[in-house]
Amino acid sequence: MAGLRTQRRREVADEALVRSLFQEHGRAMLAYATALTRDRAAAEDVVQEALVRAWRHPDSLVNGKGSVRGWLLTVVRNIVTDTIRARNARPTEVAETPVEVAIERDHADHVVNSMVVVDALNKLSPEHREVLEQVYLLGSTVAEAAKALGIPPGTVKSRSFYALRALREIHSERSPGMERSAS
Repeated sequence: MAGLRTQRRREVADEALVRSLFQEHGRAMLAYATALTRDRAAAEDVVQEALVRAWRHPDSLVNGKGSVRGWLLTVVRNIVTDTIRARNARPTEVAETPVEVAIERDHADHVVNSMVVVDALNKLSPEHREVLEQVYLLGSTVAEAAKALGIPPGTVKSRSFYALRALREIHSERSPGMERSAS
């Protein structure tokens, strides 16, 4: 029981010591730490760590080797120095770059699509197929397709319209339900 009272008295005394140190020297410690770190939040952390060290080693404060403020400011400088050294000892962090895997496209889809288009074009009339070949496969304008096929431009437009409609119908027969989901 007496041991608990002694321990409690010591805790109260230690807390009073830290409070009095902060009241008496806290501003000077914070100003010095801020000057060293150039960062107010980091300086506050340094002051807190210095006070924790003073709390852990109260005998260092009264050893008669110098002033209490001098000891506290030395502790602040040492903490800042240790922090800088620790930061410099680690290699600089580099953001991780995502690994880019070379992707080789599978040409099977292209082959299947080509086969489907060729099959559908073969089901069209020769007139419709010729217009689509000129306009879509060769990239001709309506006027160029009309000249190449020897028909008026209006006929090229109407044949391409009806040819595309026929292709849609062929496609919807091959894959029921796709027509409805696309619209």
